[in-house]
Amino acid sequence: MPETDQLGLLGPESPESALPGRRLSELAEQATRCVTDCCGASSLVSEGGTERPAAVTHPDLAGLVSVQLRSGDGPIPAALERGEPVDSADLLVEERWPGYRAMALDAGVRSSVTIPFRRSGLTVTLSLYSFRPGTLEGAPHGAARALGDQTATCLVRDRSYRAALTELDQLGAALRSRPVVDQACGMLMHVLGCDADRAFAVLRRISQGTNRRLSDVAAAVVDKRGHGLEKHLVSSRPPDA
Repeated sequence: MPETDQLGLLGPESPESALPGRRLSELAEQATRCVTDCCGASSLVSEGGTERPAAVTHPDLAGLVSVQLRSGDGPIPAALERGEPVDSADLLVEERWPGYRAMALDAGVRSSVTIPFRRSGLTVTLSLYSFRPGTLEGAPHGAARALGDQTATCLVRDRSYRAALTELDQLGAALRSRPVVDQACGMLMHVLGCDADRAFAVLRRISQGTNRRLSDVAAAVVDKRGHGLEKHLVSSRPPDA
């Protein structure tokens, strides 16, 4: 099963899941090549939300992942809950997970093992499949373990990097909006006869009351010289004004 496909049936890929999907694809492909008697693999990442990016090395394996996530029953949900490997040496005599078992046998899969890797609130699962029974017992302790550890570490690093970029974008937006906010505060200080802190508080109250961004409210004050905001300005005038 050489080709790796994104598991699109779990939902459309979002920009946030694009990079995790690539990491998971690489993990599944490499694990399949490294583990003896492994005929294919699937990988998934869960961060506690509803979106769970996943990858499989063959389209037939997509159903094995989706049936487990829909039913909440199978080695993947069990591994996510327990935080330890979950395996079945021979699905032909397996009594657990009837939906997963039936679909796996229909695809020719006789044995499987799912290995979880937890890092900083994130869990990656790597599931390995074999056409033969009893061939994957050592998988959780070999190359698959090292590959999964590396992928989980990379995903945590990627998440931190994306968070840092988001923070920088927000900081940049705040810096770009600062001049117009300062200008609007200056106008309000003149009109209301108040200090800078009170003027800023007025802008913030208008922003919250109208459900508009602070920078948009400030731009409107500057552009219209306060026209259209009279009722807000009057209610904000100091009592002795």
